[in-house]
Amino acid sequence: MTTTIDSEFLTQYQAKKDLLKGKNIIVTGAGDGIGRAAALTYAKYGATVILIGRTLSKLESVYDEIEAAGGAQPAIFPMNFEGATAHDYDALRDAIENEIGVLDGILHNASELGARTPIANYKVEEWEKILHVNVTAPFMMTKSLLPLLEKSQDASIIFTGSSVGLKGKAYWGAYAVSKAAIENLVQVLADELDGTSNIRVNSINPGATRTKMRATAYPAEDPSTVTTPEDIMNRYLFLMGKDSQLINGQQFDAQPR
Repeated sequence: MTTTIDSEFLTQYQAKKDLLKGKNIIVTGAGDGIGRAAALTYAKYGATVILIGRTLSKLESVYDEIEAAGGAQPAIFPMNFEGATAHDYDALRDAIENEIGVLDGILHNASELGARTPIANYKVEEWEKILHVNVTAPFMMTKSLLPLLEKSQDASIIFTGSSVGLKGKAYWGAYAVSKAAIENLVQVLADELDGTSNIRVNSINPGATRTKMRATAYPAEDPSTVTTPEDIMNRYLFLMGKDSQLINGQQFDAQPR
């Protein structure tokens, strides 16, 4: 059984302070932007956060912020999704299993924008890289970690969508195509797990958010006019916490379009 929730509900949602107490949650792209905000927020609400990203110094900075705020000691697992192999994801699974045992959530936040250029000019090697980082890497990670998620009584996987993944637009190239693939992956995985596990799978489109990717895509935009990652964190809390137990296979907008 799946309950339908609209974006307005998410906007008004307020999480209880112990919403994620005792939860073990992975956040990818945790060193910057939305990933950093999500990692700090999940820790604030009680989770033990596993910080994954490619820049160790950024992950260490988030680690220090979580500890300084009194959160549960996080874990760091540096990983470059462009070159990570199935062996690397299995090593991540084994490390989590040995140190923690159970995984309660994954926020697939990391992704790359790629070139903003016509398809006719798109470099094949960059196309392959963007599809690998944005689609194949989350698939490989999820596949490896499903056994640990199956051990949880209440597990959530959140993928990061985009409006151009629902309707492609000129010059968005591989990024748009990768986000369309992610939405389909959410639907396939959610349907497979529905009624057979305690794992739910959804996606969230953060919309216009003050991140480095947004600044790259819209260099002329005044960043002070753009919503901060912290302002949309209640949506990420809802989808990761127990209040969304009956929500599966849905796509959400964090902000009005």
